[in-house]
Amino acid sequence: MTQLQDTDTIDWGPFGRPLFEDAAAKGLSRVGVIDVGSNSVRLVVFDGAARSPAYFYNEKIMCALGAGLSQTGRLSPEGRTRALSAIRRFAALAEGMGIPTLTAVATAAVREASDGAEFREDVLRETGIKIWIVDGKEEARLSAQGVLLGWPGSYGLVCDIGGSSMELADLAEGRVGRRLTSALGPLKLREIKGGRKAVKAYVRETMEALHDEMGNSTGMRLFLVGGSWRAIARVDMERRNYPLTVLHEYRMSSRQISKTAEYIRQSDLQDLRGRCNISDSRMSLVPLATIVLKELMRTFKPKDVAISSYGLREGMLYEQMPRELRERDPLIEACRFVEAKDARLPGFGRILYDFVKPLFPRANWQRQRIIKAACLLHDVSWRAHPDYRGEVTFDNATRANLGGLKHYERVLLGLALMNRYTSKTANSRFDPLFAMLNEAQIKEAVVLGKAMRLGAMLWVNAEEAPGTLKWRPKTSELTLKLSEHARPLFGEVAEARFAGLANVLGATSSVKFTK
Repeated sequence: MTQLQDTDTIDWGPFGRPLFEDAAAKGLSRVGVIDVGSNSVRLVVFDGAARSPAYFYNEKIMCALGAGLSQTGRLSPEGRTRALSAIRRFAALAEGMGIPTLTAVATAAVREASDGAEFREDVLRETGIKIWIVDGKEEARLSAQGVLLGWPGSYGLVCDIGGSSMELADLAEGRVGRRLTSALGPLKLREIKGGRKAVKAYVRETMEALHDEMGNSTGMRLFLVGGSWRAIARVDMERRNYPLTVLHEYRMSSRQISKTAEYIRQSDLQDLRGRCNISDSRMSLVPLATIVLKELMRTFKPKDVAISSYGLREGMLYEQMPRELRERDPLIEACRFVEAKDARLPGFGRILYDFVKPLFPRANWQRQRIIKAACLLHDVSWRAHPDYRGEVTFDNATRANLGGLKHYERVLLGLALMNRYTSKTANSRFDPLFAMLNEAQIKEAVVLGKAMRLGAMLWVNAEEAPGTLKWRPKTSELTLKLSEHARPLFGEVAEARFAGLANVLGATSSVKFTK
């Protein structure tokens, strides 16, 4: 196989040269973060060089450090014991993984407790890990940066709920603006006396004060960060029988949230917990979190709501990224990374994109990036059994931890990749997911898949384009132009694939060979 072209001489097109091989990006290949929250303690080890956070390791232990804090002013004794044990374990794991840098941060419970400094010293003495205690505004900033990791250049309002606090941050033109913190965490609310009525009154008063301080934040896009919000979204999926269980980028309307809040109120929480695979300790906080969310919606009146699985921990990864990497499209960079690691012919995705692009003359930049992603991923599942490659590629696309993808775009990408390997997509177990697309989107995915299926047969290296497609929508004419030395590649199978592509387009087809 021929050597790949010097990357400095390649025209990379609108998405620019890949950055994951740069020294600054390689330094992010193992980034470890311990997040000591009011409710949980978590270790995340990122492989962050690809711009989208790949979770090399992710473990959470529910410790409830902040339980009883409002009454005693101190960390929960049981929570301290469990948290110290968890951090001891995480330190050993990080050492075994060879993590060069392990950053530990603590939020509301540790910063507010009178024995927070003492706990911090215990951790340092027993594990050698120094915990950085961040204040509420810094927590809001880091959480908002986590949102930017998945949505570069985004705007709106970020709301991060933890066990003991809730933070708000403005985003505008990809930058974090005004930040506020409050005591609206469910662990704190659980300790308010007077029952549900008193809690609702306190939440309303606090939320209105936050709204007054935030200024012109009404009607913006709302990004929800935090385990309690994700639990509510998971229940919303269960209530709606939603076919895709990926929480990142899940959208909810104000009406859906109201219905789900009532659904939670009327449900047996243990039964609901089991059906939604939510931990018992998390589920116990959900009813209080729904009160906060309903009041948040009533007060700020967001135009739409998106769940972000990226928060403070991902914000710390974003903090370490060079500016050039931050500004890259997380989807494209991640797909390039996967192609370089898993494809049989790394670099071919760029050539394939140029080959199929003429079939989509009206594609805007959002659609172009889906087409590009599909071309980069078209061959990364080649190790799967031939009978299941279509299903494997669909599963990978719809469930992979990729940023910058709406749910329907995941399905569109998956269906295109599925058609790269098979024409048998009807009456499959994925039919409920296909229903998320309209007829035009389904046709687009099929066309893209068949075009990639054809293109994959016509190349023997990642440097040279032996052919081009020309598509005339007005006259429904599809022409394949091949160089003379590519003639041997255009055998019976390739001819049948070209005919199949023309059939989906409803086109007359012709093949021309050029010298």
